[in-house]
Amino acid sequence: MWFQNEVTKSLCTKYPIIQAGMAGGVTTPALVASVSNSGGLGTIGAGYMSVTDLNESIKQVKKQTNLPFGVNCFIPEAPEYSEEQLNHMQKLLKPFKEELNLFNEGQFALKQIDLERQIETIIKERVPVCSFTFGIPPKEIMKELKKEGIKVIGTATTVEEALINQESGVDLIVAQGSEAGGHRGTFIGTYDESMIGTFSLIPQVVDAVGVPVIAAGGVMDGRGVIAALALGAKGVQMGTAFLTNKESGAKDIHKKAILHAEETNTIITSAFSGKPARGMANSFTNIMKEYENQFLPYPVQNALTKEIRREAGNQHNSELMSLWSGQSPRLSRDVYVDELIDSLVKEVEKGLLRLTRQ
Repeated sequence: MWFQNEVTKSLCTKYPIIQAGMAGGVTTPALVASVSNSGGLGTIGAGYMSVTDLNESIKQVKKQTNLPFGVNCFIPEAPEYSEEQLNHMQKLLKPFKEELNLFNEGQFALKQIDLERQIETIIKERVPVCSFTFGIPPKEIMKELKKEGIKVIGTATTVEEALINQESGVDLIVAQGSEAGGHRGTFIGTYDESMIGTFSLIPQVVDAVGVPVIAAGGVMDGRGVIAALALGAKGVQMGTAFLTNKESGAKDIHKKAILHAEETNTIITSAFSGKPARGMANSFTNIMKEYENQFLPYPVQNALTKEIRREAGNQHNSELMSLWSGQSPRLSRDVYVDELIDSLVKEVEKGLLRLTRQ
């Protein structure tokens, strides 16, 4: 069978379908558990989670499934910025805050995610899979995860990044094409040098590494799965396809924006977080484009816009929200997770039958 391969064997799943660990509240325990219960690998997006929230999320997922699931972590970064840059950006963002009736001017404090404690929680709770974005984990963390038998998935946007992931000892590599929604996983060189499409990236990564490769970026249906397998990938990772599902924690206004979008509506912007990410263009991205060279590095810019993004969501103001989406929004569906995975499997099987029919 097409779905019995190194990925399903390694992850102990029925299908080589991974739900991307979308940070920021999208990956509810219901979404993660539903993906795992439907034969895929559900993933908690722990990128911005406190250790307490991560611990609670893991416990809630366990209550809803006894099948494997994963946690996606961000590799921390040490940003360099001046007080002058900070004050300048706060002034640029002030009109957006006023539009949302946000007038509190508190002292800025950057809260860094404690990766080590997140890993301690993952190990303590015996989470079967841990994936990383924005780089590779320190050797000590990799050693601990391996010691506990936890499968490790790395992220790469170039062959060079894939090779570094392989050298670090990851079990599988997600090759993220430029079509993918949300943040680019690039951690070597500039992001624009790493904007390689999925169709070009996958076979080059497959030829370069010896571990199973998972295709990400633009995969939304059975046709995408077949294409990924034909290119040499052993599985797929899907984000946008799951974001519009019923169990997703994305705001309804975000889901509707994707469901009614066209393939030309997404852009790459660093305006919200200081790190390039693909999402829908709106008033915020259009206005801030003029100040592109003044954005603060991630995660400082992300912290500065957090209140704006949160309140815009509460006020159903899509013009000031970060509407992350991949390049295939026309293929998105407003369905339950089990319906999506069931249709994916059927589409793959019908497609393979057509291709092999004499």
